[in-house]
Amino acid sequence: MSYSNETDTELESTDQRTMNYGKEKVAVYRTYANPLEGVRTIPESSFDGRDNILFGLEVRVQFEGEEFLPSFSEADNSKVVATDSMKNFVLHQAGEYEGATAEGFLHFVGTEFLKTYPHVEAVKMSAKEYPFDQRMVPGDDGFEPSDLVFRVSDDESAFGEVFLERKEDDSRIKEQTSGITGIELVKVKGNSFTGYVQDEYTTLPEREDRALYISLDIFWTYSDPEDALGEEPQRYVPAEQVRDIAQVVFHEVDSNSIQDLIYQIGLRVLERYSQLESVSFEANNRTWIEVREDLEGDAKVLREPPRPTGYQQFSMDRSDLEE
Repeated sequence: MSYSNETDTELESTDQRTMNYGKEKVAVYRTYANPLEGVRTIPESSFDGRDNILFGLEVRVQFEGEEFLPSFSEADNSKVVATDSMKNFVLHQAGEYEGATAEGFLHFVGTEFLKTYPHVEAVKMSAKEYPFDQRMVPGDDGFEPSDLVFRVSDDESAFGEVFLERKEDDSRIKEQTSGITGIELVKVKGNSFTGYVQDEYTTLPEREDRALYISLDIFWTYSDPEDALGEEPQRYVPAEQVRDIAQVVFHEVDSNSIQDLIYQIGLRVLERYSQLESVSFEANNRTWIEVREDLEGDAKVLREPPRPTGYQQFSMDRSDLEE
């Protein structure tokens, strides 16, 4: 009996062990990938697809499996796939992928990893998309987007993550997350911050109308993770449309806090996409500080806020719509 208890304890400890390794910051670029076509349009966005003439990702690979324990505990690398090989594998598969989305590519590469290395129990693939802008060049009817020249953009980046685990002779999606990061928006009026706790530590004055500068990351999950792959474009949620929802709601809503603003954005996202299970946020408050109050009308002179800055994290699901 004593031996059995020790074994149970050992197994429980092993189940809770963190053990993985992989490669990150793998930059991969593909020209003339398949275009994303047939997505459903929404009132808040003009986005209806992308050409994918230039498709770039920064990829992270994570391998998991009990077979890797000897590499940590005994310096036995007989089951270790070199991370340099992982990089080369990702680069090669970029030429094999026939889909049109970041999530689809991650799923494709993760599935191929599990097929190729049977001792790997699970693989987590994540990536941020490199944004590129087509440059405007003279055409027959004025200026038009070039199909050859692109600008490396500092704009928002789409994000995807797919966690695949081995299931008998196949694999299944255990977890999935899509997102868009690095949204930065400024609204010059129509924002307030009032009614908060006032005590001996309060120095911030209430503001009935303020210029609001926020940075925002938005993430979402699907009820059916397969919808994230883009194989049925009508079920796919493009990051560009979620970005556009955020800026439209920011324009429309007179918010009394950033918390209120992101809640309204979340409601709109869940209303537009019935296939989504949840939406979550990380927001950062960079509200500029007014330095003059003697200007007429809505004119203001503003400066950057000092550090530290505030942040908000929040998640929602379909139950919020019912409420």
